[in-house]
Amino acid sequence: MSSVALQHSIPFDQFEQLRAAREIIRDEATALTAMSSRLDTRFCEAVELLRECNGRVIVTGVGKAGLIGQKMTATLSSTGTRAQFLHPTEGVHGDLGCVSADDVVIVFSNSGETEEVCRMLPIIRQLGVRTIAITASSENTLARGADIVLEIGRLREAGELSLAPSTTTTAMLAMSDALALVVSQAKGFTATDFATFHPAGGLGRQLTPIREVMRHGDELRIATRNETVRGTLQRLRSSGRRTGAILVTQDDGTLCGVFTDSDLARLLEQHRDDQLDGPVSEVMTSNPTTLTDDTCLGDAVTVLTERKISELPIVDGSGRPVGLIDITDVIGMAPK
Repeated sequence: MSSVALQHSIPFDQFEQLRAAREIIRDEATALTAMSSRLDTRFCEAVELLRECNGRVIVTGVGKAGLIGQKMTATLSSTGTRAQFLHPTEGVHGDLGCVSADDVVIVFSNSGETEEVCRMLPIIRQLGVRTIAITASSENTLARGADIVLEIGRLREAGELSLAPSTTTTAMLAMSDALALVVSQAKGFTATDFATFHPAGGLGRQLTPIREVMRHGDELRIATRNETVRGTLQRLRSSGRRTGAILVTQDDGTLCGVFTDSDLARLLEQHRDDQLDGPVSEVMTSNPTTLTDDTCLGDAVTVLTERKISELPIVDGSGRPVGLIDITDVIGMAPK
């Protein structure tokens, strides 16, 4: 065997590592598939309980289950449901005072016998608070004390030792994501709502309504269809942020075309200078692609990229121009 072949061979222990990793992933995937098929109307009852909650959703759990609970709290909060995480230990030492009768409590515990969790249950019931248990089965202390039980099933943990929470926490995470996202959908939560809670970073910018970033007012160059190209260019000279597009309108103010720097360049390259003194409507791009000002900026970037255009007029409900997105305004947002 050549030295090159030896350099690219995989040692036996690496084969075993890959085999073990694939087995772990398959085991967790199998558990999720089985849990999905077991979902019943209790899930719908949980969705309705959360949708109608007038207070907050209090999420609680200990250890790895508690970490999943914290993730669910963040997911709920970012998708339109007020949520708060409560550690059971802190809860039985006074923090249960944050719970009111209008709230709903979601409790994570695989065994359903976690001491700190079970100590909270009588107090929660005394407060008249409805509870959802996410646990292995209906046959444990937590499940018997809850109003709704979402079973993840009696699962074997992944890995050679089958000890560290893995399959169970994966199932809890999937169940919590399903619950939070279906509740969000039931509430009619929109991408615009999502943007409100995610104003920072790339995601927030993608979801920003066009109206917040488009050029508008004095930054727009608007001409009527009968004006000459030369007269339009002279009249619309601006010392401010310059755009390469002139928005051309009908007599009633509705958009009928655009005339861009590229259109001007073509006239000069093709020695059609005489048309500079003709109506702009004869050399404009008619019926251009437009968007409304409530469109997400990310969608506008997609249109600019797919249509291979540099300027995108923004119109109101009557078709009148109210803004413009220039490719230079969103450079860096285009998909790689």
